[in-house]
Amino acid sequence: MLRVSKFKVLSGAVCIAALLLFGFGTQQISPKLQAKIDQAVQTTYEVSDFGLEPILVNSELNGQTPSELGGENLFKITVDGSILGYVYVGQAPSMKNIFDYVVLFNPDRSIKKSKILIYREDYGRQVGSQRWLKQFIGKKSGESLVYGEDIDAISGATISAKSMTLAVGQVLESMQILDENQVF
Repeated sequence: MLRVSKFKVLSGAVCIAALLLFGFGTQQISPKLQAKIDQAVQTTYEVSDFGLEPILVNSELNGQTPSELGGENLFKITVDGSILGYVYVGQAPSMKNIFDYVVLFNPDRSIKKSKILIYREDYGRQVGSQRWLKQFIGKKSGESLVYGEDIDAISGATISAKSMTLAVGQVLESMQILDENQVF
């Protein structure tokens, strides 16, 4: 009987340690997603050799932003020590799942390109078309992003398109807050 209770205690301690290590650790980008991010940077900026340096945002400042900026989702793109632009990697909800997207910024933090990286639904894929996504190009923080007004609606992808519009708007607001706090 004493062995069983020691085993239970040891098992519980292992479970708690695993939860602490994996449950609260920094989010790691999967190799598949990282390859898609790298491809987006290469094609958008027309470079093959570049660096992605994480931009760390303290928790207090992160709490002031509408987008989550902790972990590995905001990077500075560098080539030979010069800043080429910035990358924000995020997730947004679709009808039944989530999708991964990236927003690529010019050095002045205006949007250079946005792209859906991984879409996990059978319907609503129109949200990933460059024809629709090009509406975000050139947008800066402080500009209006209202779905159906500033950003065209998409029939058959309403939820994902609204979600992407909201997400990009929140990223722009977050970039403005970081700018005001001299993070860049």
